[in-house]
Amino acid sequence: MADSRTKNTMRNAIYGAINQVVMLLLSFVNRTLFIRLLGVEYLGINALFADVLTMLSMADLGFTTAMMYSFYKPLAERDNDRLAALIKLYKRVYNTIAAGVAVIGLALVPFLHLIVNLDKPIPYLRLYYLFFLANTVISYLFTYKTAIINADQKHYLVLQYRTFTSIGRVVLQIIFLLLTHNYFVFIGIQVLSTLVNNLLASREAGRLYPFINKPSRELEREEKHSIFDNVKSIFIYKISSVLLNGTDNTLISVMVGTIWVGYYSNYNLVLNTLNTFINILYTAASASIGHAVVTEKPEKRFEIFKSMQTVSLIISTFTSVCLFVLFSDLVYVWLGSKYVLDYLILGSIILNFYLGGVLHPIWSFRESTGMYMRTKYIMLICAIENLVLSVLLGYVMGMAGILYASAISRLTTYFWYEPRILFGEYFKESTKKFYLPLAKNALLTGALIALFMYASQYFTIDSWPKLVLKTFAVAGLTLGAVVLTYCKTEGFKLLLSRVKWLGR
Repeated sequence: MADSRTKNTMRNAIYGAINQVVMLLLSFVNRTLFIRLLGVEYLGINALFADVLTMLSMADLGFTTAMMYSFYKPLAERDNDRLAALIKLYKRVYNTIAAGVAVIGLALVPFLHLIVNLDKPIPYLRLYYLFFLANTVISYLFTYKTAIINADQKHYLVLQYRTFTSIGRVVLQIIFLLLTHNYFVFIGIQVLSTLVNNLLASREAGRLYPFINKPSRELEREEKHSIFDNVKSIFIYKISSVLLNGTDNTLISVMVGTIWVGYYSNYNLVLNTLNTFINILYTAASASIGHAVVTEKPEKRFEIFKSMQTVSLIISTFTSVCLFVLFSDLVYVWLGSKYVLDYLILGSIILNFYLGGVLHPIWSFRESTGMYMRTKYIMLICAIENLVLSVLLGYVMGMAGILYASAISRLTTYFWYEPRILFGEYFKESTKKFYLPLAKNALLTGALIALFMYASQYFTIDSWPKLVLKTFAVAGLTLGAVVLTYCKTEGFKLLLSRVKWLGR
């Protein structure tokens, strides 16, 4: 069982990595042409509308998380009858959610001028927003089918179709940007890509699990009651997560200016690509964690966590150091000095990125254990604190203050609360085993950043060859320092043993 989980996790990760490498290259070409042909104002609108619709996404009431959680046990027991009944319930729920998102989204159309803050108005703004809304509504129509594939540790199959459609989307967007310079065509291709991807993944789910397309029984009242109890807890957590992570662009647009959302989105392109790349490991492992929680003892669960934490610390240090040292040079060479944000803003961006990275193992177990039912109120407190601090610090520090508010809110709330629950109830271990490695890692990360920034002042990076050389130097030295630091830890040895087993 454990060997199977490891194989599926690695397979999911490999397919996801291939997808992200290809998409990274295409996205840079796509973004460069977008800025050159349409301008940073449209880039700001693009990021802002995505942020607004992220907030609308809380209309799913947390059913996506509840659905994944409810699939784990019947999949482990091969209870096809219950799986089919669950799919029938979720189909009705998600069709209703899609209609609800459409109605709420349309109701926001008259108020768009309140959040768009540009010196020069953009024509057809409301029509652009409707395209974004259509893309969001379509994304809900087949979620109930693809979730069963992910829960069954076969996320790589979904990624195959996502890779195919994403490559097609970006290539078509590049071609039509060059031919037409038209934003309508650009976002229209996005909508078409979402529809095609969902149709293909849905068909694959029907092929793998043919029983989900056949008439099935209704869930018992008690079963539905249990699911909706979970959803109530997830809903609070979902709202909190959206308010914490999905409001920065809106606040920046209102308080600083929509054009700054465009500048920030260039950094987010890199960060989101990296995060998606990193998330592959945790998404690939989430179903395995769910199965381990159901079938394994606390000692085995803690072994899995230690391996995940070691991975998260290595990745977080490596990426955070490289990003802080290289980000400004990359944006300067890629787009020009106009698009480079100052180091105060860059520090806030990297701090949030780092905190998200080192907390990933906690979040993965939160989703797979159902721990969100215990953490919902601390998440709500975090979200409220973030909104208040964002407004206060935004007025004082501008864009940097809005972003630092997110980091402060995380550190003062669930950063200490969630580990206490996870370690006490699921691992039967002291939280010191979480915080001590984290403290050492933070010191290592800060020291490496200080060292490289001191050395960087003696070099000027003004071309791609120089940037490539600096990247190899920084990445190589950082990786060497990280491996030397962690090669003798228990988590690294557990991880290495799993990798060696896969190579047999």
